[in-house]
Amino acid sequence: MNKLRFKTALMASLAAIIITASCSNEPVITFRSLLKEMADPESITHFPDHRYRLVQFSSYDRQSIHPDSAGWFANNDYTQFVREEFNDGRREYVMLEAEGPGAIVRWWMTFGNTNALNSYVRVYIDGLDSPVIEGMAPELVGRGLLAPDPLSAAVSPLTEPQRQGYNLFLPIPFSEKCKITLENDSVVITPQRRTPSIYYNIGARLYEKGTRVVSMKNEMLTEDTLAIFECARTLRPEREEESTNELQSFSSGKYAPGEACSVIISKPGFAVSSFTLNLTGKDTVAALKNSIISMRFDGKEMVEVPAGCFFGTGYAYNSYRTLFTAADADGTLSSFRLMPFRDSCEISVINRTSDSLIIVASATMSPYQWDESAMHFGASWKEYAGVETAGSEKTGGTGLHTDLNIADLRGRGLYAGDAVLVFNSADAWWGEGDEKIYVDGETFPSSFGTGTEDYYGYAWSRPEPFSHPLIAQPSGHGNFHPGMSVNMRYRILDAIPFNESIRVDMELWHWVKTTIDYSVTSYYYLSPE
Repeated sequence: MNKLRFKTALMASLAAIIITASCSNEPVITFRSLLKEMADPESITHFPDHRYRLVQFSSYDRQSIHPDSAGWFANNDYTQFVREEFNDGRREYVMLEAEGPGAIVRWWMTFGNTNALNSYVRVYIDGLDSPVIEGMAPELVGRGLLAPDPLSAAVSPLTEPQRQGYNLFLPIPFSEKCKITLENDSVVITPQRRTPSIYYNIGARLYEKGTRVVSMKNEMLTEDTLAIFECARTLRPEREEESTNELQSFSSGKYAPGEACSVIISKPGFAVSSFTLNLTGKDTVAALKNSIISMRFDGKEMVEVPAGCFFGTGYAYNSYRTLFTAADADGTLSSFRLMPFRDSCEISVINRTSDSLIIVASATMSPYQWDESAMHFGASWKEYAGVETAGSEKTGGTGLHTDLNIADLRGRGLYAGDAVLVFNSADAWWGEGDEKIYVDGETFPSSFGTGTEDYYGYAWSRPEPFSHPLIAQPSGHGNFHPGMSVNMRYRILDAIPFNESIRVDMELWHWVKTTIDYSVTSYYYLSPE
């Protein structure tokens, strides 16, 4: 071999070795890495290294094809499937079919009657004929067959099983493709009839082509028991003792109308890890509605929300606890979201009531390394006061429902959840409406839901309260009758990334024609630019 050919061959071999080494060291999406991401409070504060789209497969009414179509607000959001097929002589209905690489990150179901509960689901991965996961739907999704609470949960526990919402947050990664099917011999689908009533919403991450994802295998559920239980333990919202490397900033006093209680932080290398507030005044409703939480990070205002809405308690003290917010019986309101900043942070509580308030505010900080992927926390609030509902034609209404915009963001970031506050004025359910989420200019929503209560994890408009790390209903008094209802949903693995914009709409679909007050607080992280 001459010197030139030898040198060329040597360089090619070295290049191959370097490429192989770099590939072998490349981070991989695995079942364990997704559990770790879910348990890491910092993960949602960074724009994802592994780019993905968040899409949802659901049983929404297929008559909804375009905002200008007659069926845009169609409400037969049940027993709708991608298609039906036969496998080993079984009739299976396909609920989800996605091309990988990807991961299932949120799975919700509910069932209209006993026959609907007798549904058997199978998860097929990478084209294999045998399912990786299978079981009766209620047990598999919400009764702990695959993972302990809170990764698998049925809510409200005070509600009869047939009326519960079944939730699975355990990730299911797949390298090439994923198909989820349902088998139920009672299913009848004709142009005139769909029975029994089976509802589902399944959220999936679809990673960019070339992303290395290790597919789920059945044995991982037993081999990775420790990782599953550790993730579940971390998600439970009981607060541990504060570590010695945390710092606190505190402010309190009596503040006249127009004055503000402020906590000012100038501490690079740290992030706000918790924020606690106590309000004392003559009028609790006024204090929670007209005390405004304002937050500025690195000089940019990112939050301006009424205290009762920001903390998810509404305009009364409704005790509950999630991973990110809580309200205690003594009136203590808490936020546990990690809120990064490069140089400075200012949190103010502005008294916009007509009376003086005693305000006690404190913030805890923990070490945080700001980098180019770090994002600022933000929250926006939209109120539709005295909005008129259309009502169903079956109850004398017009049936001309509408989409309410609950978030409209520009830039690059992650949508991290929302909380809805409704004052109902009639003896009827207000939340038949579906969520419709458009990312980066989509003309049809990549997430199209089946009802407001389904979006918030419960079902059948049940009023029973519940708390869970990622979903909660602190108050359901207004679900069937005049009164206040508060629902919330927080996202981790199902956080929605956007590069340019995101628009989140919710149908205002009330069963009767009336007037209600409807407001929503949205939570997100945005890149500084």
